[in-house]
Amino acid sequence: MITTKSNAKQAWWKECVVYQIYPASFLSTGSGNAPGWGDVRGITSKLDYLKHLGVDCVWSSPIFKSPQIDMGYDISDYRDIDPRYGSLADVDELIRELQKRDMRLIMDLVVNHTSDQHDWFLESRSSKSSPKRDWYIWQPAKYDEQGTRVPPNNWGMILGDANSAWTWDEKTQEYFLALFTPEQPDLNWRNPELREAVHDVLRFWLDRGASGFRMDVINMISKVEGYPDAPIGTPGAKYQPGEKHFANGPHLHEYLQEINSKVLARYDTITVGEMPFVRDEEEIIKVVGADRGELNMIFIFDLVDIDNAPGGFRLTLHPWTPADMREIITKYQRLMLDRNGWNTIFIENHDNPRSVSRYADDSDEYRSLSSKLLCLMQTTLAGTLYVYQGEELGMRNLRPEVAMEEYIDIESVNFWEKTKKLAAAEEEAGGRKEEVLAEGRKVLQTKARDHARTPIQWSPGPNAGFCPEGVKPWMALNSDYTTVNAETQRKYTSEDDLSVLQFWRRGLQSRKEHKDVFVYGDFTLLDDTADNVFAYQRTAESGEAFVTVLNFSGERVEWIVPEGTRVERWVTGNYQKGAPELDLSGKVALRPWEGVLGVCGK
Repeated sequence: MITTKSNAKQAWWKECVVYQIYPASFLSTGSGNAPGWGDVRGITSKLDYLKHLGVDCVWSSPIFKSPQIDMGYDISDYRDIDPRYGSLADVDELIRELQKRDMRLIMDLVVNHTSDQHDWFLESRSSKSSPKRDWYIWQPAKYDEQGTRVPPNNWGMILGDANSAWTWDEKTQEYFLALFTPEQPDLNWRNPELREAVHDVLRFWLDRGASGFRMDVINMISKVEGYPDAPIGTPGAKYQPGEKHFANGPHLHEYLQEINSKVLARYDTITVGEMPFVRDEEEIIKVVGADRGELNMIFIFDLVDIDNAPGGFRLTLHPWTPADMREIITKYQRLMLDRNGWNTIFIENHDNPRSVSRYADDSDEYRSLSSKLLCLMQTTLAGTLYVYQGEELGMRNLRPEVAMEEYIDIESVNFWEKTKKLAAAEEEAGGRKEEVLAEGRKVLQTKARDHARTPIQWSPGPNAGFCPEGVKPWMALNSDYTTVNAETQRKYTSEDDLSVLQFWRRGLQSRKEHKDVFVYGDFTLLDDTADNVFAYQRTAESGEAFVTVLNFSGERVEWIVPEGTRVERWVTGNYQKGAPELDLSGKVALRPWEGVLGVCGK
């Protein structure tokens, strides 16, 4: 008798494949008012491509009206579309075309902060007696021993930790909190009128036909009262990481349950929260537990933070091993099964570098194999699967020859300016200027958000098919688009193997055909000692089971199938189109970056 633990209560949002679109970089049809900038009609024009791939839900990063200080995450009007992307009518058409294909739209809800050009903030800023003054977080100045005005506390800005998270307003003589940039003031969720206004935004889009929301930094909506100083996490720095006081604050669960009871529970929705700085399992389950009435799932960042220096901010480098990856994934696979929660499966998004460059080998020799290895892993893990645009093509980081001036993300710009200042100070002191600059380049070339934001490589033609010939794309194209692109991969024919795109399509089909195993089944880690191998078994309540074995190294390795696990036959691998010919006696000889999938005997 096989005893299996399963999240067997089925729901469409558990089974769906979500494809994240970064709209500025997806496809430019010229229907917006910014040539070389992706637009809503570009998304609509590629729905057949996405349907063919196996996508069920499209999640678009923000397309709302915005000054674009932070690529649309600074929203000035939640009920209108930025002209760069098109119009509300274009979104209505997108929703209709999605529905024709039995697909859904997920909107990106950014309600921790707004743009400083939002009507709410303009009114809040107009005077201390404004009815909306309390819709944002205002605090009086403090003064040091010399009588110099200083911010209310020592929190550093998230997208530029050398700067204060507080911005001085000359007109009303107070500071407002802006954790990301000075142009993105934080909302004050303690105000019930503000919360109701946010609820109305959700209703507006759900009534229009959206099926749910990805909620940007949603765990930051509740801050610790009194805004105390952060502990010293970066010795010597003027401003410190303050997440202890602005993430997972005292009223977070109250606010999320209110959103659910007043709005979400009245619709059939999918909800996923972005929750950085969260490691505590109890806090996670409070949000995603099946009986909590908060969110369906959240993005857990342990895996995409794997190479962050401890206590440091994102643009740092830290060594990691495949065993670290194995431990993180196993932890959350088991947590959700054991505590009746739900996982998100993702290794790429708009805020992180390309996964093949980060977790595997993006060289010309191994890029395709490595991309398929990562696909095999993700399509066989439990949870809702999120695929980031271009991931299905094995797109990789900007090539090393790209100049620093091409890195245009605000976080990258701030980091590079800080690096140049440090280098200049080193030079003045007779120190290591070139070493500082080289280290800064290495960090950006490894981890900048720009890598995920290069235009999608649709074809080997002019501008990679992203925008018409003669139009300059809004940011640099990666130089490998003539060989790494959707057109070439979709047409790829070989007796021996599949393109990355074809491999992803087959993997998504297999996941859906065997959803009782891969979506809802149990998870068992098969080896916690191998240096470079991640091997696990997925088992359905029916007893159907598969074993996935992944070699996260550029070396040949031999792995022994543990006693009690019987592989009946190997069914697929990333080195060939058909079933791999591997030993069934217990020894598995894996080539560099090889992944294989086998059926277990009952």
